[in-house]
Amino acid sequence: MSSDKTVFFEDVKVGDELPRLKKGPLTTVHLMRWSAAMENWHKIHYDKPFAVEHDKLPGLLINGSFKQQFIVQLLKDWVGPTGWVWKVSFQFRAMNIVGETLWTWARVTGKRNAPDFGLVELDLGIVNDQGKESTPGKATVALPYRNGKPVPYPFVAPAA
Repeated sequence: MSSDKTVFFEDVKVGDELPRLKKGPLTTVHLMRWSAAMENWHKIHYDKPFAVEHDKLPGLLINGSFKQQFIVQLLKDWVGPTGWVWKVSFQFRAMNIVGETLWTWARVTGKRNAPDFGLVELDLGIVNDQGKESTPGKATVALPYRNGKPVPYPFVAPAA
């Protein structure tokens, strides 16, 4: 859910944790809808006998692009309409399967000033209901200064 509250650069502290985003328990219906939207028809996302017997997987796999969307949704919801999600990187290090609940998380690891807005560095990831991390990563977002303007659109990255 998107926040109507503006997050200002000055109010963010290193160590702050973003509110977690919960998705799930994820079902085959979630996967089919996402697969249809993305036109990804690989059987490991909808054909359990194929996934388990043929590919020797533990179950139907949650699409990587679906998990990617969870990460961006968490960041976008946090920065709100006056901020900007600038950089996001992550790795798929473990599989997630149908039936799991996934929690997307992020923690502030650094801050720096740019001329017209502040930049916030984050560690992030996705953990399942057993606490297993599957998708660790990092992000940089731009937030407005308290007495400044919203981060400009279109976004122009600051010089190095």
